Amino acid sequence: MRNIILSRGTASDIDKQVSKVLKGLGNPEPPLQLDDVRELLKLDRRYYSTTDDSFLRETISKLTVAGAQVIKRPGLILDAVKKFDLRALYLPDRKRILLDNAQPDAKQRWNEAHEIGHSLIPWHEDLMLGDQEQTLTPGCHDQIEAEANYAAGQLLFLQSQFQIAANDSAPGLDSVRSLKGAFGNTYTTTFWRFIEDSHRDVPMIGLIGAHPRYPKQGQSDFRHIIESPAYRAMFESLPGERLLQAMRTYCQYRKRGPLGAGEVNLVDKRGETHVFLFETFCNTYDCLTLATYQRPHARVVGF
Repeated sequence: MRNIILSRGTASDIDKQVSKVLKGLGNPEPPLQLDDVRELLKLDRRYYSTTDDSFLRETISKLTVAGAQVIKRPGLILDAVKKFDLRALYLPDRKRILLDNAQPDAKQRWNEAHEIGHSLIPWHEDLMLGDQEQTLTPGCHDQIEAEANYAAGQLLFLQSQFQIAANDSAPGLDSVRSLKGAFGNTYTTTFWRFIEDSHRDVPMIGLIGAHPRYPKQGQSDFRHIIESPAYRAMFESLPGERLLQAMRTYCQYRKRGPLGAGEVNLVDKRGETHVFLFETFCNTYDCLTLATYQRPHARVVGF
C-alpha cells in the first residue's frame, strides 16, 4: 500500500489541532508522554483482549446512548474488532481509547497516538459513530486513517522539533536510528516520518516488507511503499517488482541487521535518469529500505 499525502489544507487543519495540544503541554521535549496528552484532553484509556472479550462486551453494554446503529446492533464494536483484527479503538461518545493488551509496548504507543489523532480531528467523530463498513468507501476509510496517522506522527514527533533534528542530519538509515532513540518511537514510525517530513527537496522512497532473499509464501513484496512529496512530484510510482529487483542487486543473505547498499538508476517523468542510493536493514520481522536521491546520471559521450 502506498502512502497517502494529505492536501495542504487538510494537513494545516490537523497541524493546528496538534499545535494546540503541544502548546497546552508547554511545548515538551522528546519523548512525548502520552499520559500527559490524555490528561489534557480528558481521554480515558482501557485495555481489552481479543481472547477474552468480557471487557468489550461490558463496554458495549454501556453504549446504549451512543447512536442508533449501536443500539440496533450491540455487537457492532465486537464484530469490528474480530473481523478486522483491530489493535485499537476510539469511542468518541465516551472519550475512551481501547488498546489490545496483546500488542508490544512500542506498538501500543503508536496505536494510542493514532486513536488520539482521531479524537483531535473534528470531522472524524460523526464517521466513527456509525458502521464504517457500510457507510465509508474504501477510499474514504483510507483517507481518514491517513489523517489519523498524520496527526499521530505530528504529535509523537513534536512537529517542528522532529523536522529540525531530521534536517540537521544526512538522509540515511543511520539518521533514522538516531532519531528513533531521541524521540522514543519505533524504528518503523520514525522511518515513515523521516521520509514524509524531512529534507523536503530530496526525493526518497521507503519500502517496508519481506526479505528480498527469503520471501514468505503468500506475502506480497511490500506492506508499505512510502514516497516523499519530492519523489512524487518528480517521479512516477514504480511497481513493487521493479523495486524488489533493485534490492536484489545488493542485498546479502543474512537474516537480520544491515543487508547492504547499492546505487540504482531511476527514470523521472521527463525520461531523464537519476541515481538513488538504496540501503536495507532487517529487524527479522520486516526489511526497511530507504532509497535516497543522489545525483543526475552522468551521460557517457563517445568520441
